[in-house]
Amino acid sequence: MLKAYINEYLSYLKIERGLSDASISSYRQDLNQYNNYLTEKNVTSVKSITTETLVTFLQFLSIEGKSNKTIRRMQSTLRNFHQFLQLEQVSETNPALRLSTPKMEKDLPVVLTIEEMETLLASPDSSTQGKRDKVIMELFYASGLRVSELINLRLSDLNLAMGFIHVYGKGDKERIVPTTEYVSELLESYISNERISLLKDENIDTLFLTNRGKGFTRQGLWKTIKKYVALSGIRKNITPHTFRHSFATHLIENGADLRAVQEMLGHSDISTTQVYTQISASKIREMYKQFHPRK
Repeated sequence: MLKAYINEYLSYLKIERGLSDASISSYRQDLNQYNNYLTEKNVTSVKSITTETLVTFLQFLSIEGKSNKTIRRMQSTLRNFHQFLQLEQVSETNPALRLSTPKMEKDLPVVLTIEEMETLLASPDSSTQGKRDKVIMELFYASGLRVSELINLRLSDLNLAMGFIHVYGKGDKERIVPTTEYVSELLESYISNERISLLKDENIDTLFLTNRGKGFTRQGLWKTIKKYVALSGIRKNITPHTFRHSFATHLIENGADLRAVQEMLGHSDISTTQVYTQISASKIREMYKQFHPRK
């Protein structure tokens, strides 16, 4: 029904608007899908297309499992296409103008299972560098620190006897983060042994040192983590921040109070922390679908 108008619109985009072939291909795909839907619904006239027609089409896409991002793109395509038809006096109004925009869905962060985390933490060897790297990853997982917070830790920030560390987060906001007895012991051993071996300047107070005796950069730390991800055989898209996500998710899955997790992560707004409850709910749904006898 719309085939001729679609071709005219695509020509307009190419010749008058100068859009790339890739953009025109994307418009063509969207509009052909729209045209096929209208044909199936026996919509035979452009003038009979209403806002309700478009809403029903977008609802159809949602039922088909299309993401909010895809639906937003389609909505934009429809608005621009019907504006073109209005300017060309094919129709009197643009029925897409009154469409409400669906909220963008946020991608949930990558989280390791407890088993995957244990595999990753066991991957360093017993060399000086390997022991240092194990402590780094263990502390990441035990504390939920941001990358910048961990690489800026100083010896003076630790209170291992009491089992906590002082952390200076975004905006120099200070918070106290507890750590496990196991990680405290690893840190004490690292400070007494591996750190002394790596130390080149007695005046450096930085906790974690590279082989050159200096503090880590973000890129250097990511390179270190990446090496152990490859050794562990885990195929998820893991970054140093994955430890923070896993820390929070595992705490909540095991019944930790959301406010307490917010404090440990240093989130100023609890809505930022609530993403981890969504991850837990998503995991529950997957298990339900897998194991419920009436699936």
